[in-house]
Amino acid sequence: MTTARLTSAGFSITVRLALSADPGAAGRLATVVGQAGAIVTALDVVSSDSKRMVVDLTCDTSDSSHAEQVTQILESMPDFEVKKVSDRTFLLHLGGKIEIQPKVPLKNRDDLSMAYTPGVARVCMAIADNPDDARRLTIKRNTVAVVSDGSAVLGLGNIGPEAAMPVMEGKAALFKKFADVDAWPVCLDTQDTDQIVDIVTALAPTYGGINLEDIAAPRCFEIERRLRERLDIPVFHDDQHGTAIVVLAALTNALRVVGKDFSSVRATVVGCGAAGTAIMRLLAKAGIGDIVPVDRDGALYRGMDTEHETWKVLAEEFNKENYSGDLSGAVAGSDVFIGVSAPNILKGSDVAKMAKDPIVFALANPDPEISPTEAARYAAIVATGRSDQPNQINNVLAFPGVFRGLLDAQARGWSDDAAVAAAGAIADCVGADKVNATYIVPSVFDPHVAPAVAAAVKEAMR
Repeated sequence: MTTARLTSAGFSITVRLALSADPGAAGRLATVVGQAGAIVTALDVVSSDSKRMVVDLTCDTSDSSHAEQVTQILESMPDFEVKKVSDRTFLLHLGGKIEIQPKVPLKNRDDLSMAYTPGVARVCMAIADNPDDARRLTIKRNTVAVVSDGSAVLGLGNIGPEAAMPVMEGKAALFKKFADVDAWPVCLDTQDTDQIVDIVTALAPTYGGINLEDIAAPRCFEIERRLRERLDIPVFHDDQHGTAIVVLAALTNALRVVGKDFSSVRATVVGCGAAGTAIMRLLAKAGIGDIVPVDRDGALYRGMDTEHETWKVLAEEFNKENYSGDLSGAVAGSDVFIGVSAPNILKGSDVAKMAKDPIVFALANPDPEISPTEAARYAAIVATGRSDQPNQINNVLAFPGVFRGLLDAQARGWSDDAAVAAAGAIADCVGADKVNATYIVPSVFDPHVAPAVAAAVKEAMR
């Protein structure tokens, strides 16, 4: 019996195996894999003779244990001989995902004399006389540091700097792919706020911008604030501001679909860490009617007994009616639910109690706050952080174009006005004539997004 599974290329394997050369062998192989719940994506013949052939079978599985299960099933088949199993994701990461290449020719003595000694000395002295020339005459013009301490990596938690490297490399690759920004991972072997601020400050002369990544709250707030005070280049914590920009863009189009205005809606935001805090503040900047912040113990309200200073501030800024109950009560009557928290905390019955044409953004990854299928029974619009669902809220829609615009403007900081402009540019890439309940944000591969965001940010920073 076929097992229903949600497969992904992130858990794809290639199995090299030998099988008989009869006409039905390949069909039997595909059937066995399908019955195991995997999806065959390729079957390539490596070699063959009159009796046997060797093939590479590539298939998507749902997770590591499922991949191992598929392999074991193939090994148990008497007419198949498994020779090798390769995890395609690990193969892609061998040796890292980025590299440095020179932009200038180095073919002869003249090239060397201008790129290095003695000609380079003249450029050095020009920068010594006018340090701002570094933005024009060095990689500072187009380079961003992707800085992390590995304390809050994806859904993995505090895994440290070495283990954070694959994520930061991936971020750098996305910068280059989508906005031609040269980014480099800077993973720090410290989680001390003072040390991180001092180290990044010391590194800053090389870079035109700092992208903070996967640093745990509440330290990330202080690190960002202090770096902005010290540095004359933009400091942007993507987990906060990138997420907030894409959420605002998606909500802009979602409200267009259901015919509601920002000023008239109430949102319940669950998860009051870095992303949730930035989302609430950017939605407030955009003019939303009201927000009820909720965390693990319920709504944040004025007078609550907590030592969490950020929560106290959020309770003062939001929750006009000072609601003090649980999530289910907070959601009742809300127009919008935004979750950046934990899986399976919202029920369909909760969505049913929301206002007419409710909007549900369940963004916990990989498992959202509510099943998209369950949410869709009651909600007019559903968005998640998953790539296998419509309306994916993905930061790659924001950060490449944001930094492209900041670098082009030779910006010395960051502003909420630029964030609102970026969100508007993303929303407008969908187009008023195309927006609908399953298309409120553009594809991450839409080539128009990064240039549009860059232009909006550049204009806003003027």
